Amino acid sequence: MTGHEREVESYLLRLNGRAWGIACGLLFGVGLFVATNFLLIVGGKNVGQHLSLLSVYFPGYAVSFLGSVVGFVYAFVVGYATGRIICFVYNLAARAK
Repeated sequence: MTGHEREVESYLLRLNGRAWGIACGLLFGVGLFVATNFLLIVGGKNVGQHLSLLSVYFPGYAVSFLGSVVGFVYAFVVGYATGRIICFVYNLAARAK
């Protein structure tokens, strides 16, 4: 393999950090939003007893519609950071190849 081919292969193996961040952020955020609102719709005794423990890590989060919006924002930020870190580590490994 020539130097140019290696350079092209290295470029193609790299992941886009922003895209991974947004994708993971949306996955985490929408997941928490849907889980919270699903519990609200289902209702019952002690709605979201375990999910409400997230308020320890996400101040302002509660098992309510407004809380689901606040949780979406927090979870998006955590997901974005997670996606960027995954992409960074992968790109380091791909470069070392």
